[in-house]
Amino acid sequence: MSNQQFLRTATRIAARPSYIQLNHCAALPAHRRISSTSPRAITSSQAQRNKSDPLHGSSTATLGKPGFEHEGTQARTDDSIVVEYPEQGKFPQEPTIQGRGGPHLKRTLPQFSLEGRVAVVTGGARGLGLVMAQALVASGADVALVDLNKEEASTSAQALIDQFHKDNPKSESYDRAKFASAKKEGIFRVPKVTAHHCDVSNPTNVESTLSEIVSEHSKIDHLVTSAGFTENYDAISYPYERMKKLWGVNVDGTYLFATGVAKHLIERKAERGSMVFIGSMSGSIVNVPQPQAPYNAAKAAVRHLAASMAVEWAHLPIRVNCISPGYMLTALTRKILDENAELNKTWTSLIPMGKMGRPEDLMGPVTFLLSDASLYVTGADLRVDGGYTCT
Repeated sequence: MSNQQFLRTATRIAARPSYIQLNHCAALPAHRRISSTSPRAITSSQAQRNKSDPLHGSSTATLGKPGFEHEGTQARTDDSIVVEYPEQGKFPQEPTIQGRGGPHLKRTLPQFSLEGRVAVVTGGARGLGLVMAQALVASGADVALVDLNKEEASTSAQALIDQFHKDNPKSESYDRAKFASAKKEGIFRVPKVTAHHCDVSNPTNVESTLSEIVSEHSKIDHLVTSAGFTENYDAISYPYERMKKLWGVNVDGTYLFATGVAKHLIERKAERGSMVFIGSMSGSIVNVPQPQAPYNAAKAAVRHLAASMAVEWAHLPIRVNCISPGYMLTALTRKILDENAELNKTWTSLIPMGKMGRPEDLMGPVTFLLSDASLYVTGADLRVDGGYTCT
């Protein structure tokens, strides 16, 4: 088509009267008007086909007013589901992961190694925190486990060391500072794992714990904020004091440790540092059927806190990322679901992969985001949820 032909055609089209205007349909005949809220026009022939559809009646009979018992039931919360977080000392024990954590014959990028680094893991005595701590130990990092229950943290720290020895029989512990190259030639070193008590929501506790860790490990390079918990109550019934505690651990604890580690990195003029906040898919969606509004909001705060700090500290350079797990079968989750088979069925029915995650599914993501393999990744939210948030 020539330019002149194109112009003539465009002129004819522009000259035609327009009957459909944004948010205004009065110019159309009554039987052809399109509602401004309608996603698309339905022609009379389409309407006729719909009426002959055997499902047409049941699917349109209650337009604008819920009337059937099944309607929306899979998209609403159920106030009858109440799950309280266990008291200290009543948690099911999380086993260490069996497997070879050390030299192996499978090749990978050296950038994934955390050799010579020191990582802090809050909430590291059990659950996801303990499993991620094991990933860091297997990748060569020295690790400080921080938890409200120091006795359990000490037991877990020793379990990580024992498992590492079992996986690598010829390894031994030694102090890097005693060797010029920070390495004893011919000997594979067992990472140092320590346990520390801390109420992560208490600024004074956090400050003293970080000082204790630096005293034992000489430095801190990485942080994983896994301390957190959820409870299932409807929003109206949830006790305010418990909500403050939930936010204190999940949000305040993340903020206090992140800023504390950042100060340390700045003061020692570290070349780089990296942090991973453990959020949740609940920070992006609303879980059903269990009600948990305060937890969802807290995890949304954690996710956005990671993004905000990533931008604020990018020039230092300190990288901050977030991992948002979906439903993970920790020992505590298994206990809850064993007592509520219907909840188990509902959860898995909403996951595209058709199953809940294993805690060890977080070992790769946390190692990647802390290591030099992700040097240009900051402010990211990595969802490990089996596709839950895609639907």
